[in-house]
Amino acid sequence: MDNAVSNSFVEARHLGKHVATREGVLTLLDDINFKIAAGTSVAILGASGSGKTTLLGLLAGLDTPSNGTVILNNNNLNDFDEDGRAMLRAELVGFVFQNFQLLFGLTALENVMLPLELAQLPHPRKKAEELLKRVGLGERMQHYPNQLSGGEQQRCAIARAFSMRPRILFADEPTGNLDSKTGKRIIDLLFELNAEQGTTLIMATHDAQISRLCDQLIHLEAGRIVEQVNSPGKGNSYE
Repeated sequence: MDNAVSNSFVEARHLGKHVATREGVLTLLDDINFKIAAGTSVAILGASGSGKTTLLGLLAGLDTPSNGTVILNNNNLNDFDEDGRAMLRAELVGFVFQNFQLLFGLTALENVMLPLELAQLPHPRKKAEELLKRVGLGERMQHYPNQLSGGEQQRCAIARAFSMRPRILFADEPTGNLDSKTGKRIIDLLFELNAEQGTTLIMATHDAQISRLCDQLIHLEAGRIVEQVNSPGKGNSYE
Protein backbone atom coordinates (compact mmCIF):
# COMPACT_ATOMS: atom_id res chain seq x y z
CA MET A 1 0.00 0.00 0.00
CA ASP A 2 1.32 3.46 -0.94
CA ASN A 3 1.16 5.59 2.19
CA ALA A 4 2.55 8.78 0.66
CA VAL A 5 0.55 11.86 1.46
CA SER A 6 -1.75 13.29 -1.18
CA ASN A 7 -1.74 16.81 -2.63
CA SER A 8 -5.52 16.60 -3.02
CA PHE A 9 -8.07 17.00 -0.24
CA VAL A 10 -9.94 13.76 -0.96
CA GLU A 11 -8.50 10.86 -2.90
CA ALA A 12 -9.70 7.35 -3.68
CA ARG A 13 -6.97 4.85 -4.53
CA HIS A 14 -8.02 1.54 -6.12
CA LEU A 15 -11.08 1.54 -3.88
CA GLY A 16 -13.24 -1.57 -3.84
CA LYS A 17 -16.12 -2.92 -1.79
CA HIS A 18 -17.32 -6.52 -1.97
CA VAL A 19 -19.90 -8.33 0.17
CA ALA A 20 -20.64 -12.03 0.50
CA THR A 21 -24.13 -13.23 -0.42
CA ARG A 22 -25.75 -16.64 -0.78
CA GLU A 23 -25.22 -16.35 -4.53
CA GLY A 24 -21.54 -15.48 -4.12
CA VAL A 25 -19.50 -12.31 -3.83
CA LEU A 26 -21.30 -9.12 -4.83
CA THR A 27 -19.12 -6.27 -6.06
CA LEU A 28 -20.49 -2.89 -4.95
CA LEU A 29 -17.47 -0.85 -6.05
CA ASP A 30 -14.51 -1.86 -8.19
CA ASP A 31 -11.16 -0.06 -8.65
CA ILE A 32 -12.37 3.49 -7.95
CA ASN A 33 -9.70 6.17 -8.45
CA PHE A 34 -10.03 9.95 -8.33
CA LYS A 35 -8.74 13.10 -6.67
CA ILE A 36 -10.80 16.03 -5.37
CA ALA A 37 -9.32 19.45 -4.63
CA ALA A 38 -10.25 21.43 -1.54
CA GLY A 39 -13.18 23.83 -1.91
CA THR A 40 -14.54 22.29 -5.10
CA SER A 41 -17.98 20.84 -5.83
CA VAL A 42 -18.32 17.26 -7.05
CA ALA A 43 -21.27 15.28 -8.34
CA ILE A 44 -21.22 11.49 -8.01
CA LEU A 45 -23.81 10.64 -10.65
CA GLY A 46 -25.52 7.32 -11.12
CA ALA A 47 -28.77 5.40 -11.06
CA SER A 48 -30.07 3.67 -7.95
CA GLY A 49 -27.79 0.74 -7.13
CA SER A 50 -24.77 2.16 -8.94
CA GLY A 51 -22.73 2.45 -5.73
CA LYS A 52 -23.08 6.15 -4.95
CA THR A 53 -24.12 5.80 -1.30
CA THR A 54 -21.54 3.07 -0.72
CA LEU A 55 -18.85 5.36 -2.11
CA LEU A 56 -19.91 8.27 0.12
CA GLY A 57 -19.76 5.98 3.15
CA LEU A 58 -16.21 4.90 2.29
CA LEU A 59 -15.02 8.46 1.60
CA ALA A 60 -16.38 9.60 4.97
CA GLY A 61 -14.94 6.66 6.86
CA LEU A 62 -18.38 5.36 7.83
CA ASP A 63 -17.45 2.03 6.27
CA THR A 64 -14.18 0.31 5.42
CA PRO A 65 -13.17 -0.82 1.93
CA SER A 66 -12.46 -4.39 0.90
CA ASN A 67 -9.38 -3.10 -0.90
CA GLY A 68 -7.75 0.23 -1.65
CA THR A 69 -7.87 3.27 0.53
CA VAL A 70 -9.21 6.78 1.00
CA ILE A 71 -6.92 9.73 1.69
CA LEU A 72 -8.81 12.50 3.52
CA ASN A 73 -6.87 15.71 4.16
CA ASN A 74 -3.59 13.74 3.97
CA ASN A 75 -4.93 11.09 6.39
CA ASN A 76 -4.97 7.51 5.15
CA LEU A 77 -8.22 6.16 6.60
CA ASN A 78 -6.77 2.64 6.68
CA ASP A 79 -4.45 3.86 9.45
CA PHE A 80 -7.39 4.64 11.77
CA ASP A 81 -9.64 2.42 13.85
CA GLU A 82 -13.36 3.17 14.15
CA ASP A 83 -12.87 5.66 17.00
CA GLY A 84 -10.09 7.42 15.10
CA ARG A 85 -12.23 7.75 11.99
CA ALA A 86 -15.07 9.14 14.12
CA MET A 87 -12.75 11.79 15.55
CA LEU A 88 -11.58 12.70 12.05
CA ARG A 89 -15.20 13.03 10.88
CA ALA A 90 -16.02 15.27 13.83
CA GLU A 91 -13.12 17.52 12.83
CA LEU A 92 -13.67 17.63 9.07
CA VAL A 93 -17.01 16.27 7.88
CA GLY A 94 -20.67 17.29 7.62
CA PHE A 95 -23.58 15.26 6.22
CA VAL A 96 -26.89 15.99 4.53
CA PHE A 97 -29.04 12.89 4.02
CA GLN A 98 -32.00 12.25 1.75
CA ASN A 99 -34.21 11.41 4.74
CA PHE A 100 -32.98 14.45 6.73
CA GLN A 101 -32.21 12.47 9.96
CA LEU A 102 -33.44 15.21 12.28
CA LEU A 103 -34.25 14.34 15.90
CA PHE A 104 -38.03 14.59 16.11
CA GLY A 105 -38.05 15.28 19.85
CA LEU A 106 -36.06 18.47 19.35
CA THR A 107 -37.08 21.77 17.77
CA ALA A 108 -35.36 23.05 14.64
CA LEU A 109 -33.23 25.30 16.83
CA GLU A 110 -32.30 22.47 19.18
CA ASN A 111 -31.40 20.20 16.24
CA VAL A 112 -28.92 22.77 14.93
CA MET A 113 -27.59 23.58 18.42
CA LEU A 114 -26.92 19.94 19.29
CA PRO A 115 -23.59 19.38 17.46
CA LEU A 116 -22.35 22.76 18.71
CA GLU A 117 -23.21 21.83 22.28
CA LEU A 118 -21.65 18.38 21.98
CA ALA A 119 -18.45 20.02 20.75
CA GLN A 120 -18.70 22.51 23.66
CA LEU A 121 -18.37 25.46 21.29
CA PRO A 122 -19.22 28.94 22.55
CA HIS A 123 -22.58 30.61 21.88
CA PRO A 124 -24.34 27.59 20.34
CA ARG A 125 -27.78 29.23 20.42
CA LYS A 126 -26.61 32.39 18.68
CA LYS A 127 -24.80 30.43 15.97
CA ALA A 128 -27.78 28.12 15.42
CA GLU A 129 -30.18 31.07 15.19
CA GLU A 130 -27.94 32.78 12.63
CA LEU A 131 -27.79 29.65 10.48
CA LEU A 132 -31.53 29.04 10.62
CA LYS A 133 -32.15 32.62 9.56
CA ARG A 134 -29.62 32.12 6.77
CA VAL A 135 -31.57 29.13 5.41
CA GLY A 136 -34.91 30.93 5.70
CA LEU A 137 -36.19 29.31 8.89
CA GLY A 138 -36.02 32.34 11.16
CA GLU A 139 -39.74 32.09 11.87
CA ARG A 140 -39.72 28.32 12.33
CA MET A 141 -37.00 27.84 14.94
CA GLN A 142 -39.34 26.59 17.66
CA HIS A 143 -41.15 24.16 15.37
CA TYR A 144 -40.53 20.42 15.61
CA PRO A 145 -39.58 18.46 12.47
CA ASN A 146 -43.07 17.00 12.08
CA GLN A 147 -44.37 20.60 11.93
CA LEU A 148 -42.04 21.42 9.02
CA SER A 149 -42.44 20.63 5.33
CA GLY A 150 -39.95 18.34 3.60
CA GLY A 151 -38.07 21.31 2.18
CA GLU A 152 -37.97 23.00 5.57
CA GLN A 153 -36.66 19.83 7.19
CA GLN A 154 -33.91 19.62 4.58
CA ARG A 155 -32.98 23.27 5.14
CA CYS A 156 -32.78 22.57 8.87
CA ALA A 157 -30.54 19.58 8.14
CA ILE A 158 -28.31 21.79 5.99
CA ALA A 159 -28.06 24.38 8.77
CA ARG A 160 -27.08 21.61 11.19
CA ALA A 161 -24.51 20.22 8.76
CA PHE A 162 -22.87 23.62 8.26
CA SER A 163 -23.00 24.56 11.96
CA MET A 164 -19.58 23.01 12.58
CA ARG A 165 -18.11 24.70 9.48
CA PRO A 166 -17.01 21.35 7.99
CA ARG A 167 -14.10 21.21 5.59
CA ILE A 168 -16.09 18.72 3.53
CA LEU A 169 -19.83 18.15 3.18
CA PHE A 170 -21.31 14.90 1.88
CA ALA A 171 -24.87 15.14 0.54
CA ASP A 172 -26.65 11.90 -0.35
CA GLU A 173 -29.48 12.61 -2.82
CA PRO A 174 -30.27 15.91 -1.06
CA THR A 175 -33.26 16.60 -3.33
CA GLY A 176 -34.49 13.02 -3.64
CA ASN A 177 -37.64 13.47 -1.54
CA LEU A 178 -38.46 17.00 -2.67
CA ASP A 179 -40.47 18.56 -5.48
CA SER A 180 -38.49 20.27 -8.24
CA LYS A 181 -39.05 23.85 -7.00
CA THR A 182 -38.00 23.02 -3.44
CA GLY A 183 -35.12 20.92 -4.77
CA LYS A 184 -33.79 23.91 -6.70
CA ARG A 185 -33.82 26.02 -3.52
CA ILE A 186 -31.91 23.32 -1.65
CA ILE A 187 -29.26 23.03 -4.39
CA ASP A 188 -28.87 26.81 -4.58
CA LEU A 189 -28.43 26.90 -0.81
CA LEU A 190 -25.80 24.17 -0.80
CA PHE A 191 -23.77 25.98 -3.45
CA GLU A 192 -24.12 29.34 -1.66
CA LEU A 193 -22.81 27.88 1.60
CA ASN A 194 -20.13 25.96 -0.30
CA ALA A 195 -18.88 29.24 -1.77
CA GLU A 196 -19.17 31.25 1.45
CA GLN A 197 -17.40 28.75 3.70
CA GLY A 198 -15.03 27.20 1.14
CA THR A 199 -16.44 23.77 1.98
CA THR A 200 -15.66 20.88 -0.35
CA LEU A 201 -19.07 19.68 -1.52
CA ILE A 202 -19.57 16.07 -2.67
CA MET A 203 -23.11 15.17 -3.74
CA ALA A 204 -24.42 11.75 -4.70
CA THR A 205 -27.25 12.25 -7.17
CA HIS A 206 -29.15 10.67 -10.04
CA ASP A 207 -29.92 14.16 -11.41
CA ALA A 208 -27.78 15.10 -14.41
CA GLN A 209 -28.84 18.74 -14.06
CA ILE A 210 -27.17 18.92 -10.65
CA SER A 211 -24.00 17.33 -12.03
CA ARG A 212 -23.70 20.10 -14.61
CA LEU A 213 -23.41 22.69 -11.84
CA CYS A 214 -20.37 21.04 -10.25
CA ASP A 215 -16.65 21.47 -10.82
CA GLN A 216 -16.17 17.72 -11.20
CA LEU A 217 -18.33 14.82 -12.34
CA ILE A 218 -17.77 11.19 -11.36
CA HIS A 219 -20.27 8.93 -13.15
CA LEU A 220 -20.83 5.45 -11.72
CA GLU A 221 -22.47 2.44 -13.34
CA ALA A 222 -22.60 -0.93 -11.56
CA GLY A 223 -19.87 0.09 -9.13
CA ARG A 224 -17.36 1.34 -11.71
CA ILE A 225 -16.44 4.80 -12.94
CA VAL A 226 -17.59 5.13 -16.55
CA GLU A 227 -16.94 8.86 -16.89
CA GLN A 228 -14.87 11.40 -15.00
CA VAL A 229 -14.87 15.05 -16.09
CA ASN A 230 -13.50 18.24 -14.58
CA SER A 231 -15.71 21.35 -14.87
CA PRO A 232 -18.30 19.60 -17.07
CA GLY A 233 -20.60 22.61 -17.23
CA LYS A 234 -19.92 25.10 -14.43
CA GLY A 235 -22.31 28.00 -14.61
CA ASN A 236 -25.34 26.22 -15.96
CA SER A 237 -28.55 26.74 -14.02
CA TYR A 238 -30.59 24.13 -12.23
CA GLU A 239 -34.22 24.30 -13.36
